[in-house]
Amino acid sequence: MIEIATNPYELIQHIKPGHRIFVHGAAATPEIILDALITERNSLNNVEMIHLHTHGRARYADYPEFRVTNLFVGENLRKKLDYDRVDYLPCFLSEIPGLFRRRVRAPDVAIVQVSSPDAKGYCSLGTSIDVARAAVESASIVLGQVNPEMPRTHGDGLIHLKQFTSIWEHRAPLLATQSKIPNATEKKIAEHVATLVENGSTLQMGIGAIPDAVWASLTDRKNLGVHTEMFSDGLLPLLECGAVDNSKKTFHAGKTVTSFVNGTDALFRYVHDNPSILFLESDYVNRAENIARNPKVMAINSAVEVDLTGQVVADSIGCKIISGVGGQMDFVRGASQSEGGKAVIALQSRTRSGRSRIVSMLHPGAGVVTTRAHVHFIVTEYGIADLYGRTLGERAKALIEIAHPQDRESLARSWFERDKLAP
Repeated sequence: MIEIATNPYELIQHIKPGHRIFVHGAAATPEIILDALITERNSLNNVEMIHLHTHGRARYADYPEFRVTNLFVGENLRKKLDYDRVDYLPCFLSEIPGLFRRRVRAPDVAIVQVSSPDAKGYCSLGTSIDVARAAVESASIVLGQVNPEMPRTHGDGLIHLKQFTSIWEHRAPLLATQSKIPNATEKKIAEHVATLVENGSTLQMGIGAIPDAVWASLTDRKNLGVHTEMFSDGLLPLLECGAVDNSKKTFHAGKTVTSFVNGTDALFRYVHDNPSILFLESDYVNRAENIARNPKVMAINSAVEVDLTGQVVADSIGCKIISGVGGQMDFVRGASQSEGGKAVIALQSRTRSGRSRIVSMLHPGAGVVTTRAHVHFIVTEYGIADLYGRTLGERAKALIEIAHPQDRESLARSWFERDKLAP
């Protein structure tokens, strides 16, 4: 029988030393419960927290009673990574539910934030279905904050009250995030990307200034569809003006498909009880063969740096992990296999400090997320490089042409001298 807690401290009494705890992520991060865990930390030791990116302070990472396994490193944990007590597990987003269900890294406890139950006793995982449902199904102990502010979303997110070990009802605002306003360079990149988007395309984009700028440049398109691992407020104008109607999709036609959303209260209100938006698990949404079932899939992702052969670094700056593998490769493959599909990597030509993001050789320790065999389009503010079907020499020439003008000569010189570096 489900236990009703009167405060978060009662809720967490089920957690024991040595437990692995899944934490609901993004806007659904149950920060109040996490703070209670810290308060009670003296009764715990060797507790592992496992999650995608979370919002809030992530204070548990500061205490030796807790170890942290990041499946995607959020901004709140980047500076705390030591690859010992606070570590990173690289894995495609499409495969993370399998880590739980196949007991490779299954949680003992799942802490989630859910909507109020309906008349039948079903709550919704709300803004983040992604890997959370697999965690709930894999954990022997399921603890829930029932929050009336959490939207009820359609799809895979329904969890019946009887699946919970204990619940605590508490109303609190979700952890919202504001979109950054694109600068002139990001708007120029978006203009180039938009030239590749045809009417009837099925879109995937992440979060950030460049994706938001791309969304903003597509209001004149018709019959666009969306099949994406996540979206934010930037998509709302296209949904509201009718540019996105999902009418040309052949897989979940008429529906916007996602696994989580990240944004503001306006976004949370829009997805609440909205049957036109399906929140599905990430192993389904990000499965390449499912992505490819729609026509003209346009996958638009970002990068930290790209070398002159087309290798894409997206989760690290040198040895330092800053994010995660996520779904980039899932959607690059899915778009590549879609009829008329295009896979795009978009990035500024230079870092804030003036270093070229197009490099002759990757920085030591940098990890390749998308290989040169998978890459198609690379876009900067200086244009588009189509690398598909190109030799290494042809790729280098195309990439140098879209590098910052002040970096082109040195890149060309480095390319022609690279054989001298061979052992």
